[in-house]
Amino acid sequence: MVSCVFGVAALLFAMGNVLCEMGRGLAEKNESRALDKLQSHPYHGLSALAFGLARALFLGAFQAMGNLVVIGAQWGDEGKGKIVDILARDVDAVMRYQGGSNAGHTVINDRGTFVFHLIPSGILYRGTLCVIGNGVVVDPASLIEEMDHLQTQGVKIGRNFVVSQRAHLILPYHKAIDKASEQSKGSRRIGTTGRGIGPSYADKISRIGIRMGDLLNPKAFRTKLEENLVEVNWFVEKLYKMERFEVDKIFQQYMGYADRLKSHIVDTVMLVNKMIDGKKTVLFEGAQGTHLDVDFGTYPFVTSSSSTAGGASTGTGVGPTKIDGVLGIVKAYTTRVGSGPFPTELTDAVGEGLQARGKEFGSTTGRARRCGWFDGVVMRYATKVNGLTSLAVTKLDVLDGCKELKVCTGYRYQGKLYRDMPADLQALTDCEPVYKTFKGWSRATTGATTYKQLPAEAKRYLQYLEDLSECPIDMISTGSKRSETIILRSPLKTRPRAR
Repeated sequence: MVSCVFGVAALLFAMGNVLCEMGRGLAEKNESRALDKLQSHPYHGLSALAFGLARALFLGAFQAMGNLVVIGAQWGDEGKGKIVDILARDVDAVMRYQGGSNAGHTVINDRGTFVFHLIPSGILYRGTLCVIGNGVVVDPASLIEEMDHLQTQGVKIGRNFVVSQRAHLILPYHKAIDKASEQSKGSRRIGTTGRGIGPSYADKISRIGIRMGDLLNPKAFRTKLEENLVEVNWFVEKLYKMERFEVDKIFQQYMGYADRLKSHIVDTVMLVNKMIDGKKTVLFEGAQGTHLDVDFGTYPFVTSSSSTAGGASTGTGVGPTKIDGVLGIVKAYTTRVGSGPFPTELTDAVGEGLQARGKEFGSTTGRARRCGWFDGVVMRYATKVNGLTSLAVTKLDVLDGCKELKVCTGYRYQGKLYRDMPADLQALTDCEPVYKTFKGWSRATTGATTYKQLPAEAKRYLQYLEDLSECPIDMISTGSKRSETIILRSPLKTRPRAR
């Protein structure tokens, strides 16, 4: 039986080689690499078409759905919620691995508009388990409020939603310290949401954090709270001139949260690993974006957690060898909220137009997002540090009507040309972006569902973004609705890492 299988496989592979040679011959006559030549291969030549068919003949039956990390490739707000919502239909679990309620994902479908802050957007699918991992910091009040609101919208939340007992809690003093610290910085403000995310992570690293699992043990919770408040109260009184926090008030408040959440608090590490060992498919959902990562972002104007792909392992307890791919979500232009360097920022009417058409206001805070041209330096760096296997380009439709488009290919700073992302914050702040200009398009792309529907100028623009990013495009979003999406190839299909 085995020899028969390999015999057939060998025959199919031989046929594939013939097709490859045919493709190479045709390619000599037509060297076009436009994306619409082949929607299932990253480099889109006719020889690639033949090789892709040969590979499909040889491996198609064995290509499996893989465990996928979905991350933002810029400074967050790239439209991860919509993409996760689309992919969640084909996975068994969606697991959030970092951040807190400072994140905001919006999903629009035929049931309405849904805004998520902590709960993965996969909750909209029946049969999909949604998990908050150990790398997330949880404000139980915000979580319960989100659960209640979703339930009023008809979303079922029961055994399909669990929270790691190792996830750290956000407490009232975390929020107070976050706001007071930000206000005291003046012009050096980071742009934090004031939701206690950073101080909670600080307690975690200082080994004095209180975790979700502690809610299940009232005595242990109270002991840890009492010990922490000795130091916290001295700190807030002396430095910020704030009132002391009362142990009893916080204890009673959080025991009320415990009663509501206790059925959802579990050992997610063992749960998710057993699912993967049982051949189930898991999607790992990040918050914020690559350039807000505490190590690899534009430090110190970053978030307090690991928002790059590496955080998917440390924030879930799932080893990197069990993860098969990384999908980077990137806007067709660039946005950033809060303070920090932004080399391609547009402060003119063009930037205002992108902001208005793209409705660039945060779903969590309502803050206006700064807008600018697509930054290839930022994107290539994201490809490298995340090991991206493919891209989803969002908000292409926002560029409709632009007479010309610009793409940043490098930075000039003190006479030096940077093609790669500099670690020096001053260089990022004062650099001059180097641009390549493209002709825009007047025909609308909004609602397009196939690549052939796109204007030729949009295709050329996307092809350049793909080449510059050194990563293949799998998905293109042409509107806010779930249906307004072009799927060139499923990111969940296992494949080699991008070059």
